[in-house]
Amino acid sequence: MFNFLYALFRVGDWAIYLYMIMVFIYILISWFPNAQGTAIDRLLGRWVDPFLSIFRRIIPAIGGLDLSPILAFFVLSLIKFGWSRLFLILVQIIG
Repeated sequence: MFNFLYALFRVGDWAIYLYMIMVFIYILISWFPNAQGTAIDRLLGRWVDPFLSIFRRIIPAIGGLDLSPILAFFVLSLIKFGWSRLFLILVQIIG
């Protein structure tokens, strides 16, 4: 049972980390006008924009600078931390 939980934890942890990398790459692409509209930009946009749009409603752009990714990274970090804590709690319960 422990091996299954550990594998599940690793997959979830890896997925959160991969999503954080996707957000970071999407942000970097937005800084380069020639990279916008490329296939990778559109692909990442489909995955990342819905998540970032939640935070864009909370934090408006200041002087053309979009600060929503900072909050998005913070929330993803909290989710990653919560995922780790959940695993530790389950390990203690199962013993």
